[in-house]
Amino acid sequence: MKVMTIYAHPADTITNCGGTLARHADRGDDVAALILTHGGRIHANKYAEEWRKDAPDAAITTAGLDEVIANKKAELARAAEIIGIGKVITLDFDDAACTLDEDLVDRIAAEVAAFAPDIVICDYPKNPVVPDPHTLASVMALNGINRAATYLRNLDGRAEFWVKQIFFTALPVATMELLSLGGTRNDTYVDITPVVGRKVAAMDQFASQAYDGLFARKLIESANGEFGRAAGVNYAEAFCRYYNETHSHLPLTEFAETVDPLTRHIDYSRVDLRREYPVHP
Repeated sequence: MKVMTIYAHPADTITNCGGTLARHADRGDDVAALILTHGGRIHANKYAEEWRKDAPDAAITTAGLDEVIANKKAELARAAEIIGIGKVITLDFDDAACTLDEDLVDRIAAEVAAFAPDIVICDYPKNPVVPDPHTLASVMALNGINRAATYLRNLDGRAEFWVKQIFFTALPVATMELLSLGGTRNDTYVDITPVVGRKVAAMDQFASQAYDGLFARKLIESANGEFGRAAGVNYAEAFCRYYNETHSHLPLTEFAETVDPLTRHIDYSRVDLRREYPVHP
């Protein structure tokens, strides 16, 4: 299987689905991360905070866009190696953009067709009104995927390509059955407990935006811990599917067949993230 993520910023792939990608990489799947913008302006904590110090480091306060981008790419490269992402594609568009860019859609389409993923993962486009770079990135991703599906050899020099399934992340709706909320919800969970230490280590690489240390552990404990509660495991990543699925018979997962609802709370409470993966000074 080939899995591609399409996100706005360098860290998004790790925070949203780094554990899932690690599990796919571990079973031998090809994993690629397509990052649309350079991330030079978003979460620039390292640079903004340095100016507030009494004796700021001139090497940081004088850093230009090229240096900031290079640092972000180095952080992403280290995180990708930890997770097992085999291919990182950075398009380096400006992360201050707030409107759909046709050139970027074309680039997405070309990268999707070239890698030919079975699955694409991107953010749930949840905010159509307030400017939101993650929603904008997903809108362009969906347009790029659709554009790749309309390639014609006569006109484009390449054949059409269809993505089999798209999974959205960052939908903050966790309910254990269909009826409680009567609306959109996460419908697929991946148990990332076996690789949660790698997600912690990968997030630790993004020190420039303060995603390391206690923040990484707090985020995973709160977000992935809550998704884990809904999924009946220690830590999970949540997804909702774009396309409906067709089966020859009604599907039942291996987890559903083996889980014991009376005792799953024991395993859910087994991992103490901060004790097993402490912050190093």
